Amino acid sequence: MARSRIGIIGGSGLYRIEGLTDIEWREVASPFGEPSDALCFGRLDGIEVVFLPRHGRHHRLLPADINYRANIDALKRSGVSDILSISAVGGLAAQYAPGTFVIVDQFIDRTLMRQKSFFGTGCVAHVSMAHPVCGRLGHALAEAGHDIGLDMAHGGTYLAMEGPQFSTRAESELYRSWGCAVVGMTNMPEAKLAREAEICYATVAMVTDYDCWHPDHDHVTVDSVVRVLMQNVETSKALIRAALPAIHAGDFPCGSGCNRALDHAVLTPPDGRDPALVARLDAVAGRVLG
Repeated sequence: MARSRIGIIGGSGLYRIEGLTDIEWREVASPFGEPSDALCFGRLDGIEVVFLPRHGRHHRLLPADINYRANIDALKRSGVSDILSISAVGGLAAQYAPGTFVIVDQFIDRTLMRQKSFFGTGCVAHVSMAHPVCGRLGHALAEAGHDIGLDMAHGGTYLAMEGPQFSTRAESELYRSWGCAVVGMTNMPEAKLAREAEICYATVAMVTDYDCWHPDHDHVTVDSVVRVLMQNVETSKALIRAALPAIHAGDFPCGSGCNRALDHAVLTPPDGRDPALVARLDAVAGRVLG
């Protein structure tokens, strides 16, 4: 099976990628509603990519208002086989200082108000999330970070909270007691939906602050976050550029089987499936639903 395009989801501060050629912004329709923005098709050093600003180019969407299903469905319809998700987060331990990048390998989902599955009444499926991040992508990102001298941690748990408010001190200390590395608002249900869509997925978490647990940083302000965020965004672009060649040239599909996550996931037999829902799943699950 050949890889097609590499998707990049840009979080806070990352609304465009310099260096893209053959750029074309396209409106991609999804049966799950409107994506966050048009998708930017182009080439970066000759490699086909599709870029989507998660909050929209003008950062108009709150974390809970993002249509994660439409975003992932639109990327799948655009021929994306891998997703690099770039996200701003708070650090929950001293070693995750502002400016540090974390290649996440686990998630705890504490979001409450979001549509978390493409499936539902009329077509039920359960995918495994035991290992929610593609190890192949994570390894490529870690190697690229090392090559460019980036202060990076390979491995760590991302606590996804609802937001849009930042954590209370009690919440921050609770997440620390659970051993979480970082806290953010946007990577769930994004990672779950990418798995359902059989897309390889990895998160680059850019630490902008210490949340509110640190005695010298007892509350988070937008000004302080944005200041570090702007520095991190430029570094994230360098990381993406360094990682893309290895991802593009590497073995595919990956050994962890992200592209076959639905092989044994669908429980509803063909004669019990809702035709309307099956039609909406044509891009996400057409491989197994026929």
